[in-house]
Parts: sequence; structure tokens; C-alpha cells
Amino acid sequence: MAIPTLNLTIPALQAAYRSGSLTPAQLLDELLIRCDSYAAHNIWITRLNREQLQPYLKALAGHSPDTLPLYGVPFAVKDNIDLAAIPTTAGCAEFAYVPSEDAFVVAQLLKAGAIPLGKTNLDQFATGLVGVRSPRGACRNSFNRAYISGGSSAGSAVAVALGLVSFALGTDTAGSGRVPAAFNNIIGVKPSKGLLSTRGVVPACRSLDCVSIFAFTTDDANRVLEVAATFDVQDAYARPNRDTNRRNYGLANTPFRFAIPQDEQLNFFGNDSAQACFTATVRSLEELGGECQRVDFSAFLQAARLLYEGPWVAERRIATTGVKPQAMLPVIRNILASQQDASADDLFRAQYQLQEYNQQVQAILEHCDCLLTPTAGTLYTIAEVEADPIRLNSHLGYYTNFMNLLDCAAVAMPAGWLDNGLPFGVTLFSRAFSDTRLLSIANRLQQGLQLPLGATGQALPASQAGNTGVMDRIDVVVCGAHLQGLPLNWQLTERGGELIAKTRSAACYRLYALAGGPPFRPGMVRDEAAGTAVEVEIWRLPTAQFGSFVAGIPAPLGIGKVELADGHWYSGFICDPYALATATDITHFGGWRAYIGK
Repeated sequence: MAIPTLNLTIPALQAAYRSGSLTPAQLLDELLIRCDSYAAHNIWITRLNREQLQPYLKALAGHSPDTLPLYGVPFAVKDNIDLAAIPTTAGCAEFAYVPSEDAFVVAQLLKAGAIPLGKTNLDQFATGLVGVRSPRGACRNSFNRAYISGGSSAGSAVAVALGLVSFALGTDTAGSGRVPAAFNNIIGVKPSKGLLSTRGVVPACRSLDCVSIFAFTTDDANRVLEVAATFDVQDAYARPNRDTNRRNYGLANTPFRFAIPQDEQLNFFGNDSAQACFTATVRSLEELGGECQRVDFSAFLQAARLLYEGPWVAERRIATTGVKPQAMLPVIRNILASQQDASADDLFRAQYQLQEYNQQVQAILEHCDCLLTPTAGTLYTIAEVEADPIRLNSHLGYYTNFMNLLDCAAVAMPAGWLDNGLPFGVTLFSRAFSDTRLLSIANRLQQGLQLPLGATGQALPASQAGNTGVMDRIDVVVCGAHLQGLPLNWQLTERGGELIAKTRSAACYRLYALAGGPPFRPGMVRDEAAGTAVEVEIWRLPTAQFGSFVAGIPAPLGIGKVELADGHWYSGFICDPYALATATDITHFGGWRAYIGK
């Protein structure tokens, strides 16, 4: 059965399964044929045959897309992540072992009905951003085999881009889950550290490693993330996701603020086409409602240098303990041989320096919904990288190496085409556990750009996610004692609140001075027949702080929806009508400040 027109996005597969036009078994038969046709790309280290796939098909009996969220969805596994009974090699035959059980994250996907097609090629020991450092041969770009695929999660990204699987697992320590996404026109999610378990994953730098997700769309990536992000109590580096927005993925429909590096801090390594693509992406985000800011990016760039120029290289040596140097590729051996003289003193000095950078970047992250950078400043041919392996690999990490050191979450996504016809990608990133917010903004941009799916040429489907106005901040309308400089304003500022605007309500409210105090407070009540506009302020409060703020509001006041003069509705102070019996109507003053004379 040939199925050339079927795309592998999860909704498309589920629709085909529900209609009866396709079964998981038929899909696997077709995909195995497709895999053979792409052998020259060096995607796989171990590919499962039909007999090995049969138990996964058998496990679907009695289920459907209505009972299993990833029913019959094919995926690939980077070959430093355990799949039971299949060798894990990390790109080194001498290191290989056969695990008796699945990595924790793989187990979650299997329970959800996903089917593993095989283990994918990678830069040896996940050390590299190029995809050429493998004894299995360079993994080749899905658009042009003369170019690098990006790494280290090379085969995983190319398998998705060519339509061989619906999604794939990679890992990301320095950019390995983002650079291959950019070079192959797909989504690459680098989750917050600890969100996805790394138990059953061969470490690169254990304190920094993340399991990453490749997919065609943000919708698919979010669905996989929801399944995979299960807290693993047996993983010492696991962290539960307490973010208030984790269930609010959607098509972001509210204004947002994003930041980019200052012009002199952007580096495209001579690629004018990449620079033009990035400029166009900034313009696209602005057209979608984003407010662009320019920030000093130096702390991010300085932190990035610590990863390979500091004592963290020692973690990579720990991960390869017992592997003879001669069993490694020369370039990997040389990287691991660096920083061998680093001492405990050096480690602590580097940690002190990193903490200083952390303090600097937190101030930036707190004042915008996300930062935007190129995922990589340029794209090289395989021949160029083989001729200059260390320097060019370092170029590819310019925008990625700092991410895990600074505890950020990130989403890499397609953003356009270079002059040579190859993909260009950007990365949205922010603080830890902002994963869902980033995916929502990326969804909005992906739907706006309408780029095709990977290298398949298939059109991007409309997002099935609903609109979401929940971001990392909640805008709150205040009209009385919480106004700037007044007695209760500290309840906003001490929670990280920021004044956004001084404005007026719609002309349909009345204002009353409530009985009691101090502090003295007004009550604002909607009156469409005899109301007027009232002076108000909009304060932006971190979502995580909103609940404690609301809990401290005494009756008869509360939080409801308030209409402003521009017609938009915001969360804001309202008053129960019963309190008006003892209150004084002060509407004619036009606002609380005028009434109290301040």
C-alpha cells in the first residue's frame, strides 16, 4: 500500500486511523520502504525490522486514538537513549550495550501508544553540533546532502524532516536539539532542565543534559511534551513542573514583548542571507503583535564560553569513563583531552562567574515574554566542517551553548530560506518552565509564516489549538490604593509588578469611596446607563504571583473583568454592589487621585 500523500502530523494520522483508511501496520510497512530510499542520508544506527515492530503493534490491540494520545504514532530515538533490547551505542561501537529496559521518557511514549522505528545517528557521545562526527558516516541534510544536518541529534531531526517518523527524541546539552531543527526546517523543543527524565540516557554533561523533541509543528511537539514530561522520582536531576501555564498551550492571541541582541552582538559569520532572514523574522513577530526590545546580550555570550573553555568539559570525561581513547574519533578525543588541568578551584571560580551571569540575565528574562535569536548564524557544507571541525562547530554554538548553563527553556523553529535554498531557523527562549508559553508564541509565528513541513513539501496544517491569552504575566487594572505611589502599591511591586500604562476605563463605570479604612479604598461599579470613564492603571504581574495577590484582596472588592477605553477587557478590581449602601459616590472626580488630592 503506497501512501505518498499522507503527512505524518499526529492529527493527520489519527484522522486516517479513525476513518479506517489506514492502520498502524500499513503505515509501518510503508515507512520501512521509505527508510530504504533514504539510506544515503545515514539516518539510522539501528532500524527495527517488521518482526521487532510487531510487539508494539500488538500492544495497540483494543485501543484507538481516543484511548491513547499517541496511538500508532511512529517516532525515532537518538542512539544515546535506551530502547529495551536494542543496542545503545552513543556512536561508539566499543561503548555499546543492550539495555534491559526503556529509558523512562521512552516508556512514557510507549504507554501512550507511540511506536519506535529505530535508533538514530549522532555525533559521537553527543559531542558536536554538526552531525558529521560519527563512525556511521556524516548524517546528511534533508534538503541537500552536501550540507551538514546539524548535531548532535542528527538522525532524529532528518528522520522527521524527511517524513519517516512523526516525531523524534534527541538530547540537548549545548544545542543538539535545536541546531538540527534549524537546518532541517522543523520544530526543536529543548525543555527546561529536569522536565523530561534523563534516566536511561547516556550522559554528556549530566548536570546540564536535556531530552529534546523534534516535530513538524508546535501542536505535535506540545502533545509529545505533555506525555513525556512526567516527573521521575528516580532521576536525581528531575524537577516537577509547577508552572502555572503548563496546560495553557494555544495560539497566543495577546500582545507580547520579545527581545533581541543588540546589532553588534549578532553574528552571522559572513552569511548576509541569514542576517536578512533574521531581520524578516523580527518584522514578522512585530506584525503578529510583538513589541521588540534590544538588550545587552553580553552575559549570555560570556556564559556560553564556559561550556567548553571551562571545567564543565570534565563532565564529558566522566560520561566516557572506561572508554579507551583510541576507540573514539580523533575530534572527540581531542575535545575530551582539553581542560585536563582544571582544578576544584577552577570549578568554583567558574560557578561564581556563572552565578553572576545568571543574575544579569534574570533581569532581562523578567521583562519580556521571550528572547529571539537565530538558532545558528550560518550553515556549512560537510566538506567545510571536515576541513575545520573545531572552529566551525564553535560558530554553530554561538546562540546555543549558554542555554542550559543559564537554566532556560527554548523552542527552535523554521523561519525562512537562505539564498541557497536551505532552511533558516530562529529560537525563542526564556526562563525555566516557560515551555508552554514559548510553544504558544512559536505556534503563532509558525502559523503566520506558513512554511512547509520539513523537507516533505507538504503544507503546514492549521493549528488545532485554541486561542490563549495566558502568558507569563497577567495584566491587572487598578483604580485606587494600588495606583503608583499610593499605600497599597507595594503589593504589586514586591511581587515583581510593572506599570504598563496609565489610562481610563470605558465610559460606563461609577466610582465610590468605600466606608472604613485606613487604607481608604474606592469601589468601581459598571453602570452602562449613567457611567463615565475612570482613571486607572494597568500593572503587569508575574502569573505565579497573581494568586497570592488576589487572596489578599478583602471584601467587598474582588477581581473581575474591566473594560478600558480602547474596548479591551482586562482582569481588574470590581466591587460587590452591597457595599454601595454605605459608600460615597465620587464619580464626578474622574478618579481616585483627584478625589484624595494626590
